[in-house]
Amino acid sequence: MKKWIENRFKLAQLGTDFRTESIAGVTTFSAMAYILAVHPATLAAAGMDQAALVTVTALASALGCLLMGWLANSPVALAPGMGMNAFFAYTVCGTMGISWQAALGCVFWNGVLFFLLTLTGVRRRLFDCVPQCLKIGVQCGIGLFIAFIGLSQCGLIVDHPVTMVTMGEMPSAPGLLVLAGVILIVSLQKRGVPGAILIGVVVIAMLGLFIRGNGGEALARLPEQFFSKPASMAPTVLQVDFLFPLRQPAVALPIVFSFLFVDLFDTLGTLVGVTRSAKLLDEKGSYPQIQQALAADSLATVGGALIGTSTVTSYIESTAGVRAGGRTGLTSWVVAVCFLFSLLFSPLILAIPVVATAPALIVIGLMMMEGMRDLNWGAWEDVFPALMVLIVMPLAYSISEGIAVGFVVYVSLRLLSGRLKDIDWVTGALAALFLLRFLWPD
Repeated sequence: MKKWIENRFKLAQLGTDFRTESIAGVTTFSAMAYILAVHPATLAAAGMDQAALVTVTALASALGCLLMGWLANSPVALAPGMGMNAFFAYTVCGTMGISWQAALGCVFWNGVLFFLLTLTGVRRRLFDCVPQCLKIGVQCGIGLFIAFIGLSQCGLIVDHPVTMVTMGEMPSAPGLLVLAGVILIVSLQKRGVPGAILIGVVVIAMLGLFIRGNGGEALARLPEQFFSKPASMAPTVLQVDFLFPLRQPAVALPIVFSFLFVDLFDTLGTLVGVTRSAKLLDEKGSYPQIQQALAADSLATVGGALIGTSTVTSYIESTAGVRAGGRTGLTSWVVAVCFLFSLLFSPLILAIPVVATAPALIVIGLMMMEGMRDLNWGAWEDVFPALMVLIVMPLAYSISEGIAVGFVVYVSLRLLSGRLKDIDWVTGALAALFLLRFLWPD
């Protein structure tokens, strides 16, 4: 067995060994294990069964990691993506009123289309066609959207009939506890503590056992049991509405495109970042296994939709494992084993309250906004489209609307400034389609 692993993952050739890869895998898992609590709580807002979602999240993550390790021999781990799960639950199912089964249909066809684009090589070319400022705007806009959701979930930000939103009632036990969680997580990250987000979630959940809210009840409760067999996936597995895009193409296509667009540069950006950190790029700065890695990502999304989750994607937290020495797909396989093992702790995961997951959402969201520093602040024709995306996404509660506004503003500014040659035909075509949808929404 050990010899097969050595040969399969080329451990010696890549300058690593079984022990190093195992430690790297556990390190990566500790950095992204928060998804087991945060993701089910997010999709539960769409009306899905939260207990089943814990099982689904673990299995979808394990599937993605196994595919990545097998097809690409890459130390990149996968799990349901933050941002896309919020878009799925709060925009598609919440604001738009689409059933979660239909939303899963959009995720499924996004994965299929992504796989086909990967096989033809179009996926990378599409990525290169999108202006850098819009890539940054979408990434940062999603981050602000996620942080906004975290702030509203815990009551720090509430609705208001005059100002639309306002500060929640303070002092309040949930609000103060969430702020403490944010400070704790950021402090741990500053010190370079592995699994800082997971530690923050666990600590705040434990504090919630001893702190009472306005109703006099504790903010968290211990589960009746700590271990159990995994919850059944029956409420979500194979519940995909495959035909929804055919029945309502005008509604479904913008949703599919939003999933596709965000997953496009999110995955490629993550893969390049992680593999660069692992020193796996060739002399041209390219990752030789990029096509296999993209195929694994696409297939994981298809498989995830079939068992009942939003888009599965590559995680930047994989850099934690890379820093611990991970260089091969064995790291990803160890992460998969950890996700499967976590199924035994489903009662504990389900007992984690909103006050413990909200700090994770806020920190993750704000971390995603670091890309703003890469904007060319001396060129307002680049900055303004990015800022429009950034502000529209959270306020419209829609990733797709933010993307649409960004493309229209970007192309319009270049046309009015006489820079027609700067507009790629793909970008121009997308902007035209978005403009038509604004002018004739029906």
